[in-house]
Amino acid sequence: MRFPPQTGSSSHDGVRIPYGRGVNIRLSPETELTGLAGWAVDLMDTMGAVGAGLAIFLENLFPPLPSEVILPLAGFTASRGDMNLAAAIIWTTVGSVVGALVWYAVGAAVGRDRTRAILAKLPLVKMADVDKAEGWFAKHGVKTIFFGRMIPIFRSFISIPAGVERMSLTVFLLFTALGSAIWNTVFILLGYQLGQNWDAVERYVGLFQYAVIAAVVVAVVVFVVLRVRQNRQARDRARHRARG
Repeated sequence: MRFPPQTGSSSHDGVRIPYGRGVNIRLSPETELTGLAGWAVDLMDTMGAVGAGLAIFLENLFPPLPSEVILPLAGFTASRGDMNLAAAIIWTTVGSVVGALVWYAVGAAVGRDRTRAILAKLPLVKMADVDKAEGWFAKHGVKTIFFGRMIPIFRSFISIPAGVERMSLTVFLLFTALGSAIWNTVFILLGYQLGQNWDAVERYVGLFQYAVIAAVVVAVVVFVVLRVRQNRQARDRARHRARG
């Protein structure tokens, strides 16, 4: 990431990056932002709170963009008076909702019938399980959307089944906005309160994200093992009946 020339001097070792209308945030070499995160910071540097909202919109479309970096950094900048705190929360929430709406539209475009046809062709997937999942979502979809906006990885893609099942758009937008507002506000306020230590948020959220990934992997492995065992037992029973 290329930065403009720095002004002033500092006796501390570290890396300074520009942020928010001429403001410099000093980071340690270990927390220097490069790649997608660095690009997001450049976006906020250019556009302020609107840039933070745009970065969060893109994070919803491309999950590798880390909201746990963007949001606390926006909060830190607000604590220095270079970004309005309320504007940061509002614009990032708008970005979250618009990003979620894109995935909702994808789900709606694919549709229920096409989704069921795709799932029916997948190995180990039983349509009875799909029926149960649809029934569960019909009953708990609102809670799923609301709390799903606060779970890493699932935050983006939880909108797809809402679109597939054609959840009321008004209900979807309302609970997406509420869940996103809570998530964004918490992380922006953490950055606001932690100040120069805002990057500590990323480390702790990273651990939570790894835990979520591990839980998903374990759940998938357990599902596959159980389904393979069930299929094997079904084949054995069929052979036994054929011989009998």
